[in-house]
Amino acid sequence: MAAKSDGAAVAVEDDNPPRSLSEPGHAAATTAAAATAASTPAAAAAAAGPRRGPLGGEAYTLLDCCWVLCALLVFFSDGATDLWLAADYYLRDDYWWFGLTLVFVVVPSAVVQVLSFRWFVYDYAELSGAAAAAAATCDAASGTKDSEQQRDGGAAAAAAAAGNAANATAAPAPSCAERGGRPRRCCTVCMWIFQSVLHVLQLGQVWRYIHALYLGAQSRWHGDDSRHRFHWRLMFESADITMLRLLEAFLKSAPQLVLQLSIMIHGNAVLPLQGLSASASLVSLAWMIASYQKVLRDSRDDKLPMSYKAVIAQILWHLFTIGARTVAFALFASVFQLYFGIFIVSHWCIMTFWIIQGETDFCMSKWEEIIYNMVVGIIYIFCWFNVKEGPSRLRMTVYYAVTLAENVALTAAWYTYRGPHTSDSYALVVVCLVACSFALGTFFMLVYYCWLHPDGPVLGTNWAGCVDEGMVGAGGVAGVIDACLTPSQGSQTDMVITSPPRTLPRTKDTGDMVPGEQERDRERDRDSCLPVFQVRPSPSSSPALLHRTSSSQEGPVIRIDLPRKRYPAWDAHFIDRRLRKTILLLETTSAVSPRIQYRSSMMGSKEVLEYETTV
Repeated sequence: MAAKSDGAAVAVEDDNPPRSLSEPGHAAATTAAAATAASTPAAAAAAAGPRRGPLGGEAYTLLDCCWVLCALLVFFSDGATDLWLAADYYLRDDYWWFGLTLVFVVVPSAVVQVLSFRWFVYDYAELSGAAAAAAATCDAASGTKDSEQQRDGGAAAAAAAAGNAANATAAPAPSCAERGGRPRRCCTVCMWIFQSVLHVLQLGQVWRYIHALYLGAQSRWHGDDSRHRFHWRLMFESADITMLRLLEAFLKSAPQLVLQLSIMIHGNAVLPLQGLSASASLVSLAWMIASYQKVLRDSRDDKLPMSYKAVIAQILWHLFTIGARTVAFALFASVFQLYFGIFIVSHWCIMTFWIIQGETDFCMSKWEEIIYNMVVGIIYIFCWFNVKEGPSRLRMTVYYAVTLAENVALTAAWYTYRGPHTSDSYALVVVCLVACSFALGTFFMLVYYCWLHPDGPVLGTNWAGCVDEGMVGAGGVAGVIDACLTPSQGSQTDMVITSPPRTLPRTKDTGDMVPGEQERDRERDRDSCLPVFQVRPSPSSSPALLHRTSSSQEGPVIRIDLPRKRYPAWDAHFIDRRLRKTILLLETTSAVSPRIQYRSSMMGSKEVLEYETTV
């Protein structure tokens, strides 16, 4: 059964083997598929493959819990130190600094809270309709025990109820065993009041962190049998948190860091609260960039997960590069306030144009994509952020070359035109601080890419994957080079078109031979010679990645007739909240977690084999 929305077809199928009609699971899966197909919206671009639970499909660990708790600590420390510093400025009668510090706290936080509450309103809207649809589905499943006629009527009721389930809530609908009917009106009102108060108090992200901890604990405690019921909700909650916190970090922490450093340099003195606030803002920036990359990789089954060692390396990389960048900004802004504003606007315009020219594919519409590119342009003022699929080595080299040149120019301008109250020794120490910080950031970036990258060492992956034992001797250097020139990125394997491997018979002078013996000799030579094409598994079929994609091969499959977005974009079912509702509704009524499949994975196996010559 397929439904169309926005011009794209979506179908829901069940890959489980047929069961007897006396089993509730059979009817539950069937009616859930029917209900979901009637309500599933079209997703914009996204990609394929069997879906798995969060965190690599593995159990929620104590390390994952500690990571969320540390994220909460970073969040509170960043906001609390800024507010404390603003109060200190007010008590010191520095009303100008007090106003600027408070503005960079309140305004970005309010923007993020509005966005978070908007997501809650969309997810929680028509909760009673979603619960009714789930209840109708469970009733239909129970009715199959009586007669075939009751089964047909129950399925029809579930399909009819699914008309309202199109706007189903992302909040968990009760399962067949737990539901007690539609949620009471007083509970719904209390939830609305509770969420409204939380967001007015600027604590929307805190609630999402706590909810993620709860879902992770439930996933851990319920064991393998029931863990799937929390997988999708935990994945969606983690994605929402990282998106909101990343936006807040670059709207609040980044300008706050530059402001406090400028005040310290301008006054030629460092207050303890100023240093504490600046340090908390810097850690928040580095933390959220690394956390965003980890959650994004964990959400995609075509990418290997990022280890916590790699995350720590990323945090140190961004900590030192952003630190050097912001210190250079503060030095220049302490002397040239007007020119600093012109420089920031010019840099943002150039970077935004560069990103738009790269034709990113993150959002559902053209205007949303432009707004997203403008926000990424703000990120590019401070650090590197990959927004384009494919090899990023050249783009990253260009960005850091420009950043290094700007840091040198800004620091040199401050050193030349600094005030008379700044001694030469102090100025030299500051210049060395900028240079050493950038060098340390570059060092940790190389550590990450050379040793800790999830896909393996960047400098050795391609050649190590191409040179197999005996391959050079059989095929020569030309075969190795040809193999290395084939597309090898996991994100490109869905687009590879291959043909069956073929072999060429070896020709030789056989003289006058009996036709039967000639045919047998030809077949013997063909079997003994090396094949022209040798099968090599693509990187996407590595054991670790296959474990990610094979953890859930049964159950309902939501098929979307659209191509998949390429990494580093989020999959459409993370961006399109209508599709989220469908997944969560189907998850609560199915014995196993539903899987997502896009157009590129409907044409055949995901593990596409590549053929390379050895002649």
